[in-house]
Amino acid sequence: MSESTRALILQQIRESRQGLGQGWQLLLRQGPSQVQFWFIALAVGIASGFAAVGFREGITWLQGTLYSAPDVNQIHSHARMLPWWWLMALPICGGLVVGVILNHFTPDGRVRSVADVIEGAALRKGRVERKAGLASAMASLITLSSGGSSGREGPVVHLAGVIASWVSEHIRADGITGRDLLGCAVAAAVSASFNAPIAGALFALEVVLRHFAVHAFAPIAIASVAGTVISRLEFGDVTEFNLTPTTSLTFYVELPAFLLLGLLSGLVAVLLMRSIFFADDFASHLQEKWRVPQVLRPAIAGALLGALAIGFPHIIGVGYETTSAALRGELLFHEAFVFAVLKVVAVAITVAGRMGGGVFSPALMVGALTGLAFGFVATGLIPQYSGTGELYALAGMGAVAAAVLGAPISTTLIVFELTGDWQTGLAVMVSVSLSTALASRLVDRSFFLTQLEHKGVHLAAGPQAYLLSIYSAAVIMRSKDSPRAAPEEVCMELIEKGVSIEPDTTLEVALPMFDETGQPFLPVVAPAADGAEPELMGALFQVDALKAYNRALADTAAEEHS
Repeated sequence: MSESTRALILQQIRESRQGLGQGWQLLLRQGPSQVQFWFIALAVGIASGFAAVGFREGITWLQGTLYSAPDVNQIHSHARMLPWWWLMALPICGGLVVGVILNHFTPDGRVRSVADVIEGAALRKGRVERKAGLASAMASLITLSSGGSSGREGPVVHLAGVIASWVSEHIRADGITGRDLLGCAVAAAVSASFNAPIAGALFALEVVLRHFAVHAFAPIAIASVAGTVISRLEFGDVTEFNLTPTTSLTFYVELPAFLLLGLLSGLVAVLLMRSIFFADDFASHLQEKWRVPQVLRPAIAGALLGALAIGFPHIIGVGYETTSAALRGELLFHEAFVFAVLKVVAVAITVAGRMGGGVFSPALMVGALTGLAFGFVATGLIPQYSGTGELYALAGMGAVAAAVLGAPISTTLIVFELTGDWQTGLAVMVSVSLSTALASRLVDRSFFLTQLEHKGVHLAAGPQAYLLSIYSAAVIMRSKDSPRAAPEEVCMELIEKGVSIEPDTTLEVALPMFDETGQPFLPVVAPAADGAEPELMGALFQVDALKAYNRALADTAAEEHS
């Protein structure tokens, strides 16, 4: 190669590196353009797809090893042949490992899940906790592999959120970009988990972002397809459940039965959710009363699960074998009823024990069992106008899951894509719509939003409620040195009367105080040490607080309708 050619190549390399460097700096300063963002969404989708597939493969390998099961889709059948002490020991040991992980890597010993991703999208500019998120994914993997009774989608969604948060930090994404990236990651993870690209995209919009803005749809769709491709390269283009070919609506007079099934499914979903919350509160009460170390809580839950699994191995793991049996009509009425009740108990123990995992797969199992049991009754009462019990199982599966997630659109599509049966949409949609409408009035719209309400995060009421908790007095107040500051003597008089707020007081607390006191401003004081005089920092004016709130509402509306 001549010297001139070599010099030309080196010059091109230097110019390319310089161009890439300038492009990166421009990306950091101004954020990605639309085309750049689509490529970033594709990369996030691929990474999230690999994370979801890796998580699933990890569970398959570890569960197969621990239960000596060559086919984890038949885990319940294999578990029957194991000695009772092994079924008892596995979840206890798994709980001990989970307790150690969560105790060391999370501040509260709690597994992060979909609710935390929703909170991150609404309140944290699309960011979630990374260290706690990775620890939660590992804890959930161990839980699902060692006898825990929950689902894999919750940990996968949060793990995808960790990936999106890492990217958002590195490109210094603003709130809208961060939320869109979070939606892309979630869509890819759900799509890869269930081989359901349409439902994955809609799940991200309906559940996580909680709007259907046009600007977010294209990148989320790209990421969702990317996640699906990763999944299909590993597992093939197969549906999760294989149905019998007789799941068809026999006669339109049968539709009222699906209306009733929808109402029943809504009540069952509420029972499942409230059982989990009751068990969690009860476990926390006992832990405090008996001073049980936080690290032992998952192990105690594991002991209870192990005792249940000795007689009923159907509670182990995500429960796809039992769900498939229900969808094929291979269970009797009393089996469907008992398995549904025990699954609710097992899920409540797992979640209350802080063992990890999600609630979507358990909701699918409970719904399929509920639908099958209802189908036995319906087809027995009017056999001449009835289809098959399997159709009721399919409708019940979608109805309970939709009510738990508070996501009727994406759940309906997930059911179709999981089963490949698009001919029974009428029955499923009727049941899903009624179950979601009923359950959303008995809880705070969904399991995840109710979880957040228990934490004091009010997202269920919409942005007009939760935006008040974003802004603190320190951000909006006028300092005492401001040209438009409140009169210092008036502030001191109010402080003496006990009318004051601290810098970290949010508008959620401050705005009602304006109505109570009738004052146009509230003094902001620094937290004082014992015996010291409070230090005046400034004042929060009602007009400034309302302006900030109105700007936040306008920005949110602009994002949701862009």
